Amino acid sequence: MTKFRPCIDLHDGRVKQIVGSSLNDSGTGLKTNFETDRSPAWFAELYKKDGIRGGHVIMLGKGNTEAAKAALAAYPGGLQVGGGITAENAKEYLDVGASHVIVTSWIFPEGKLDRERLELLSNTVGKEHLILDLSCKRVSAPEEEPRWKIAINRWQTLIDIEVNAETLTDLSRYCDEFLIHAADVEGKQQGMDDELIMFLAEHSPIPCTYAGGAKSLDDLKHCKKISNGSIDLTIGSALDLFGGKGVKYADCVKFNKA
Repeated sequence: MTKFRPCIDLHDGRVKQIVGSSLNDSGTGLKTNFETDRSPAWFAELYKKDGIRGGHVIMLGKGNTEAAKAALAAYPGGLQVGGGITAENAKEYLDVGASHVIVTSWIFPEGKLDRERLELLSNTVGKEHLILDLSCKRVSAPEEEPRWKIAINRWQTLIDIEVNAETLTDLSRYCDEFLIHAADVEGKQQGMDDELIMFLAEHSPIPCTYAGGAKSLDDLKHCKKISNGSIDLTIGSALDLFGGKGVKYADCVKFNKA
């Protein structure tokens, strides 16, 4: 059944909400919706108190390792972590409390799937502890059948691999869940990519969390309806917890408990 999934997005070691399409290597042009002095552990402890599991801690760039580990340690087994994860460092995040590691770019060097890396990672942490982030951007025209391609390197690089039924079936053999941000609408609070949610509901053989564009509690209910309860939803910038005005965190907690 559809559930609200929380998040803790980290940039320069601080909790922020960022417009996904503004991320780049230079750091120029970065659009931030929210920034707080509250520690990542504070948010983790809140999610723990309310029994909200399966949220993701995302490290956006360098300088976030200690902040991420502090959040994971505050809620052992309750949070997932992503951003710069490789087969070499994945286990250290599990050791401090992550339930899963989330990986994207490392398995797509030079924009191509490296199956040896994927198998190594899956075998190193265990399929049950691995989430593949297949965040994507739409590449079809409005009048065409919708198509999406995977975006890596903080969504800066579009690669020639589509999020389609074949890709989802293939990669599901190596991981426990998928996390998929609709990078075009992420952080904009202008509505979700309904077609992507419905596509994932129909074709993902394993649990899947969608993120991007949710702006109200009605969006959470809508996600449940159009996915037949099979897709979880992350709400970030619109949440009052992160300075938003569209969704009360307390209402999301009630939704999950109901």
